[in-house]
Amino acid sequence: MQSQDLSQRHAPSAGPGPVDVEQAEAVLAEHYPRLVRLAYLVLPPGLGRGRRVLTAHALAQRALPRGRKQPAPIPAQGGGRADDPGYAYLRERVLRMALAAARPRRGLPRLAQLPPPLPQVWGLRLFPRSGGADELALDQRLSALSGPARAAYVLRGLEQLPDADIRKLLKAAGVSDPGGALASANSVPAHPGLLSSPEFDPCTLQARPTDLMRRRQHTKAALAAAAALALCGALVALPGGGWGPDGAAAPVYAGNPAAEAALDPGKLTRAAPDAWRTADRTGFAVWPARGPLTGDRALLRRALAVWARPGGSVRVSATPGTPTGGPAGPPQLLYAGEVDAARVVLLHDGLRIARYAEPKDGTQGAALDFARVDGATGAGASALVLGRSDGNVRYLTAPWVTKAAQRDLTKPDSAAIPLPLTDGVTGPLASPALQSGGCASWTVLQVTDASGTHLGTDLGELVPARLTAGRPGAAGDASGARGLRTWAPFACSLAAMRSAGVRSVNAWEFAEQPLPGASEARWGSPRPEGGGGSGTWVCTRAETWRGDGTAALAQFRAPGAAAGAVVAKGADVPACGPRDPRVLAGVLWKSAAGNWYLLAAGSKDTASIEATGGVTASAPGPLLVARAEQGARAELKGVSADGREITGLR
Repeated sequence: MQSQDLSQRHAPSAGPGPVDVEQAEAVLAEHYPRLVRLAYLVLPPGLGRGRRVLTAHALAQRALPRGRKQPAPIPAQGGGRADDPGYAYLRERVLRMALAAARPRRGLPRLAQLPPPLPQVWGLRLFPRSGGADELALDQRLSALSGPARAAYVLRGLEQLPDADIRKLLKAAGVSDPGGALASANSVPAHPGLLSSPEFDPCTLQARPTDLMRRRQHTKAALAAAAALALCGALVALPGGGWGPDGAAAPVYAGNPAAEAALDPGKLTRAAPDAWRTADRTGFAVWPARGPLTGDRALLRRALAVWARPGGSVRVSATPGTPTGGPAGPPQLLYAGEVDAARVVLLHDGLRIARYAEPKDGTQGAALDFARVDGATGAGASALVLGRSDGNVRYLTAPWVTKAAQRDLTKPDSAAIPLPLTDGVTGPLASPALQSGGCASWTVLQVTDASGTHLGTDLGELVPARLTAGRPGAAGDASGARGLRTWAPFACSLAAMRSAGVRSVNAWEFAEQPLPGASEARWGSPRPEGGGGSGTWVCTRAETWRGDGTAALAQFRAPGAAAGAVVAKGADVPACGPRDPRVLAGVLWKSAAGNWYLLAAGSKDTASIEATGGVTASAPGPLLVARAEQGARAELKGVSADGREITGLR
């Protein structure tokens, strides 16, 4: 290989010819990150990092020639692209537009002078990764320079151009005093490596949401304005006696009896006080209206109006899969009264529970919460959340509930603590949905009715999730001694199911596995003798009100451990559920002697288990123990007694 004459590296090419569009496109695709970085560094830092990113991409994409051929206005220079007129042309175009954006024009705000960024990014703020102290210091030094001086510094440090070529390039880009720009650039020490750092890379980005509250308010205002404009246009353009584009549909709330009835507090439906006693189905539809403010028409009117048309100051939340639109007709009133520092109204429209809350002092915005409850009956319709404050939660219980209590799910042998009931409203109890940090306890609601005792837990929604225990398809209330012992080590795993629209969570102890212990030195079979105690395998499965979004967690508790650990999970899978109660999971476990093992367990109908990948082993029956290395990863596959394959949760 012949050595290159470095003295000719930055020499201008003899005569650039015309630039073809296809050639320019190829050059842009090849050098796009470098051109975008160039634009980003030359643009005014005062724009903000997010705006600079989008504008830099816009300038690079607008640099392509519009016609079939464009003359290359200056010779191509340096950096390994000395003979490429296409790159020289695009670089000059990007530099010219970036410098134009850096020159404020009188009478226009800075953002109005920039081209609209393409592509548009809605709902996200994009900005480069943060650098260190050196990058921050350099960015501050560059922000003090003029646009041409920044361009000179970047061309010298990033493009490695000599000063003579920089003068030509700046002059071609419209800079009146290239020499002054170079002199100003000399005031900043050269840091070529920093210009190539991720701090100044607009192609490697981080994303964060924009102002969510302001975006929601603007979106609602835009939708309202669009609806009003469409309505006015229809009224203006509608010919006399003819059909509009919506046929016989009436304008919003204009003479629509159903819509008007839904907003009339006098037409709220109310169940008879004893309707639940004779009803075929004990659900929310037979709850009577309770609370001291059920006759406050002004409060009820505000609740209905906010439900139909929540304003910008209203905080609206809904469980997944729950629509938030207004009621189709008059909903049912369940409760109206004061709860702690708020006035609360609970409404039911057959599909959803809506909770309206406003502060008693009227100094803050209202809140509107929705939860889907279609099909709720019996224990699943035994309580609703009235309010949360100071780490506590209060419930409104069903009219058939005779007693309420609280218990710590992590302490199965402790007695339940009775809660006072006043017109169905419980006293305050600790809410696990509000606790942060470590999990030392998990307080649940225990209610008693004619059918038995039921447990429910607050997962941050309006309806407490029912807790059950047992084999899927035959599970029962977790309030019995066995159910409480099953749940105790795994109670804190309920935190993973918050705000997911959970209807019920079942815990099923599907296997107990002897562990290697004193006899592990006499290893000789895939099922070693015990001595290390027995580990417990439990599958907790959350069912949702909407049907999908189910979650199954396989958990393992080693002997002596206070709590179990999640070792595998599955989303929207039938495993561990009524449709398919089979389950298979594995974990790497370290014995007291310091040896690592792969432990795997399946439900009782598992005929064999096989491990492949990082661990190769197999065993008949529902249990497998195999020696493994720390950090090993294995794929599990089982076969049930009827020959069907069982795939392990991951």
